[in-house]
Order: sequence, then structure tokens, then C-alpha cells
Amino acid sequence: MPSQTTLIRRSMAAAMAVGTTGALLAGCGGGGSVTLNGAGASFPAAIYQRWFQDLASQGAQVNYQSVGSGAGVRQFLAATVDFGASDVPMKDDEKAQVSRGVVQIPMTAGAIAVAYNNPGCELRLSQTQLADIFFGKIRNFSEVGCAAKPIKVVHRSDGSGTTANFTAHLAAISPAWKAGPGSGKTVTWPTGIGAKGNEGVAAQLGQLDGGIGYAEVAYVKGDLQAAALTNGSGELVAPSTESETTALAAIDLGPELTGSNPNPTKGYPIVTFTWILLYKTGNGEKLDGLKKVFDYTLSDKAQAMAPELGYVPLPPSVMAKGREKLASLEK
Repeated sequence: MPSQTTLIRRSMAAAMAVGTTGALLAGCGGGGSVTLNGAGASFPAAIYQRWFQDLASQGAQVNYQSVGSGAGVRQFLAATVDFGASDVPMKDDEKAQVSRGVVQIPMTAGAIAVAYNNPGCELRLSQTQLADIFFGKIRNFSEVGCAAKPIKVVHRSDGSGTTANFTAHLAAISPAWKAGPGSGKTVTWPTGIGAKGNEGVAAQLGQLDGGIGYAEVAYVKGDLQAAALTNGSGELVAPSTESETTALAAIDLGPELTGSNPNPTKGYPIVTFTWILLYKTGNGEKLDGLKKVFDYTLSDKAQAMAPELGYVPLPPSVMAKGREKLASLEK
């Protein structure tokens, strides 16, 4: 489990990520300024905000709204933003709607925690137990090895890449879940109450004694803890930089850098990359700003900040391929 110091740092980072509209980000040193507007995933909001703040003095203003992957993709499709952000790559039918073409680049990676509010309970869940909690079949902590207390499930209410990745894992470990609620940015939940964004889920869990839900690890703070989960080899593993890195290393991103693995056999079992969505053409005067901003986020310096904020740095090979894709953008 992450140390208390790490959780405090993550807490501060997550708090800073709320309401990022108007944050400044640079990368455009050496003449002129540019304003970029983006929206999307709340999963990476903490590290995006850190990058934006650290680059604020160099001349580009970036307005990033942490509205969830679903809303981010919708705004990208509507061309109301200069870039989008999503924890799930765009599908072929979505990309076909973008006449300017789509370039998707991984920016960071991390884990989705099963977060719960029950101090004194060290939750270690089998794959069946995990699915049954979110099915509403397991209703009390006494059924999973802790003192008796009603379980109160919290899930996302908005279209969410975090939800898509979490439900993809549930579908991978539970045939019943695959046949029932299934996977996607939105599903019909068998039980629980909804909250908007990773921020909202964490806040709701913090107010519910006995609450349990899912959120990016950086949002596990205060009274919240992260459960140890069973991976594809049957090993119980808690989220940590080491266990997340191990699992991410097994993901083949492929030539388009959009691969995933919903049930890795090594490391912590719910991990994901998260992507920036860019237009291939039609960037006009924003092109230089986009390239310089995201060239920085794909740098060794920027990626080195990831562990402190609860994320995992991109492998050097992925960073290099990402910079190649970034260089392909056109006016």
C-alpha cells in the first residue's frame, strides 16, 4: 500500500486538479503566446494540473476541464476544443466522424483502485468477491473478512473512461458480469449511487461509512483505503508504483499506441494508460503550441513527476513513439 506521505501528496495533487479551467501551461517559450482549450478524463487531472502549473511561466495558457472521458470525446468530436483526453482510445466509428483525422497519444498511466471507507478493515478481494460487491450480492463487510458493516456502493454517474476500464476488468473476471451490465463508459449498475468524476466518487466515499467504489489511485485519501485485488495468476496485489509498473509492462500498445489488458497475470490487475486526443490536420496557429506543450509532457522531466502524484511514468519507448506521432500533426 502507498505510504501516508504519498497519500497526502496525492491528496494535494487531486485537490489541485479540481476546476482546472484557466490553468496556465507552457512549452511555447521563445515568442508569442497561445491559448489552448482541452477537456476530458478526470483520471489524469492531477498530473496534468501539475504539468500545467510547472510550465505556467513560459507563455501558453491552457484551459483544461476535468469533465470525464465521455464528455471529453464528445467535445472533441464537436470540435469545441483544441484537444481532448480519454482513458479509453476512440473507436473506429468515432474516429470516422473526425474529418481532420485523429492522433491518440498516451500521456501517463496508473491504476484504478477499489477504494473503501472502513477504517480497521484490510480488504483483500477474490475476483468473485469483487464482482459480487458491484452486483449487490455481497452487502456486508462481514462477508469479505471484516467486522460487520453494511456495504454502500458508489459508482460513476457520468460517461467515464475509468468506468470503461473498471467494467472491462469485471467483464474479464466474471462471465456473469460480461453477460449482464457489460463494459463501457456508462453501464446500468445493479446497485449503488452515482457521483460525477473521480473527484466526486472520492468525496462521496469519504462521507459514507462503509462506502466502496472505484477511482484512480491518486484520489485515495483521508479515511479511504485501496483494496488488494486478485490478478490473473491468482495473486493478491495492492496498488503501488511497482505493482502497477509490472502490470503495465505486459500491455502491448500496438502501432497505434492504443492497446490494453483488462486482466493482467502479473502485478496489480486494473491498470490503464490514458490518452490525449489531437487533430491530425487543421490546427492552424495552434500547431506550434500543441507540439511544444505535449513534447514537454512526453519528456523525461515531466514523466519523472508521475510516482509522486500516484501515476506511473511512460516507458521510454512509448515516449519516443508518442513524440513521433506528435511530430506528424499538421496545420
